[in-house]
Amino acid sequence: MSTKLRRAAAMAAALLAGAMFVPAASAAQSGGTQPYIVGGGEVSIADHPYAAYLVDRRGNQFCGAVIVAPDAALTAAHCALAVRRSELGVVAGRQDKRGSGGTEAGVRRVWTAPDYEEPSSGNDIAVLSLDDQVPYRAARMAGTDDRSLYAPGTMATVLGWGRTSDGGPKADSLRGAQVPLVDDKTCAGAYGSYDPRTMVCAGYPEGGVDACQGDSGGPLMVGDTLIGIVSWGQGCAEAGKPGVYTRVSSFFEDVSRNVEM
Repeated sequence: MSTKLRRAAAMAAALLAGAMFVPAASAAQSGGTQPYIVGGGEVSIADHPYAAYLVDRRGNQFCGAVIVAPDAALTAAHCALAVRRSELGVVAGRQDKRGSGGTEAGVRRVWTAPDYEEPSSGNDIAVLSLDDQVPYRAARMAGTDDRSLYAPGTMATVLGWGRTSDGGPKADSLRGAQVPLVDDKTCAGAYGSYDPRTMVCAGYPEGGVDACQGDSGGPLMVGDTLIGIVSWGQGCAEAGKPGVYTRVSSFFEDVSRNVEM
């Protein structure tokens, strides 16, 4: 199977067709767990107030995001570049995409990592400067002193509003799943383009729990600390193919220069 990136090329095609390309979920684990954000379940926005999502000019959700300051959000570079800045919106504080709660802000400025080319080559991160402040608790960003948070086996939480299986139906409410961080050697064995400086992997060897299409740009959290941004992977929740996330700590200084923390 060719690598299926959780990224802009497919999103752009879906958006042009007027469809929502949203975060997906994976296969159910043994024990009858329902397959939401692949192997996870619904979680409360009150517990994760920094979780947000991106919409196009039609109001279609197509990626995730995370609030890092009252007037700034992080997402994947491939998400930020998927639509024109003038047509990009950030929705925060809304549990269910079908509802009207929370706050929607426009984007006045987009910064992407200068070396970004495509998700599988790394540097897949962007800062969205919002045109209004959002009244929700921001996530703390991992910095250079937070190396222990990236230890293999550390349990992290991935959040998103995506599809409920690879190419399957869309989720309406915020979903979350627990995934263990994977060591760099294992991840490099799964993906030849893996870059440990700018990426980190998470997932189970047997698969079954993962982010998926449309979850791109959403947060990977250890507690209330943001350590990763959903970036890419092969399929969703496949055995031996963990999800690949942008390593947030590597971009702490760049992001800080573009955000009033």
